[in-house]
Amino acid sequence: MKIGCPKEIKPQEFRVGLTPQAAREAIAHGHEVMVETGAGLGAGFPDADYTAAGARILATAEEVFAAAEMIVKVKEPQPAERARLRRGQLLFTYLHLAPDPDQTRDLLASGVTAIAYETVTDRAGGLPLLAPMSEVAGRLAPQMGAWALQKANGGRGVLLGGVPGVRPANVMIIGGGVVGTAAARVAVGMGANVTVLDRSVPRMSWLDDIFQGRLTTQYSSAAALADLLPEADMVIGAVLIPGAAAPKLVSRAQLSTMKPGSVIVDVAIDQGGCFETSHATTHADPIYTVDGVIHYCVANMPGAVARTSTMALGNATLPFLLALADKGWKRACAEDPHLLAGLNVHAGQLTYAAVGEALGLPSIPSAQALA
Repeated sequence: MKIGCPKEIKPQEFRVGLTPQAAREAIAHGHEVMVETGAGLGAGFPDADYTAAGARILATAEEVFAAAEMIVKVKEPQPAERARLRRGQLLFTYLHLAPDPDQTRDLLASGVTAIAYETVTDRAGGLPLLAPMSEVAGRLAPQMGAWALQKANGGRGVLLGGVPGVRPANVMIIGGGVVGTAAARVAVGMGANVTVLDRSVPRMSWLDDIFQGRLTTQYSSAAALADLLPEADMVIGAVLIPGAAAPKLVSRAQLSTMKPGSVIVDVAIDQGGCFETSHATTHADPIYTVDGVIHYCVANMPGAVARTSTMALGNATLPFLLALADKGWKRACAEDPHLLAGLNVHAGQLTYAAVGEALGLPSIPSAQALA
């Protein structure tokens, strides 16, 4: 198979869809790899690394899209990239279609077959291609929130861990999954007073055991949110419904109960965000204020640590990439129901029900696409 990796063009996105190590593995399996010049520079991989692995360097994205049978990326294709996709081509990347009707329409019109990293599953019911970036984003969230809390950045001027004689900041994390656990690990390590809200009692029990009393768990409810929001210095949104739009858990009215200069970090922003007042921002302009509350809603948080993120993502995606290239997407998906769960679009039809429900569009079962 001809595998193409273009340079990411989303603002401040420094990751790359294919590491030189992954390129070498694909070439060892008999495939041809084409990489746009400069694609890996943001993650610390010069063209020479890809050439040494046996990949071919192409001068433009147009050449990569025109020659490749499978396009491997990190972020959802931007409008200029979507215009280059074609029927019969395979796209393997993060898509996050539920809050993005324009992208969905363009992918349907192109006829491309699109497999989304964020909906591929595993035997344990997890999301193995989303998990590494969730880990990164979760660990970044308290770090970014602490920066936003600084007075010079518009925050309350609160040090997350406090000092002797001064109480630490109150950090509230909505969701105790991969993102929430990673965020809690860093926030606890920074000395904050951490509360994690979740609706799974077994998960809260697990968190209580893992953290050995260094954080508080609370069952998530409207009443719990109402009680905790006025006392929070930082709220981290870490809620995920696979493939679907994130639920709006904090309303504009509730936002007004928070302290002026407190901070929201919405890690769910890729799926539309879990705060009513959230909208996507960039690393170049990461924060804005609503009702005195600082919002950090960068839609590609892991791009800030591009090398770590690229290597972690590459480790997770490589087995699936090789399966798709070795077998073709139909056979690979037919033999692996977890990979089939990643199929979101095929030949002008939606194949993921949660996306169709979010956007009011018809969908077909992914298994039907195999036929």
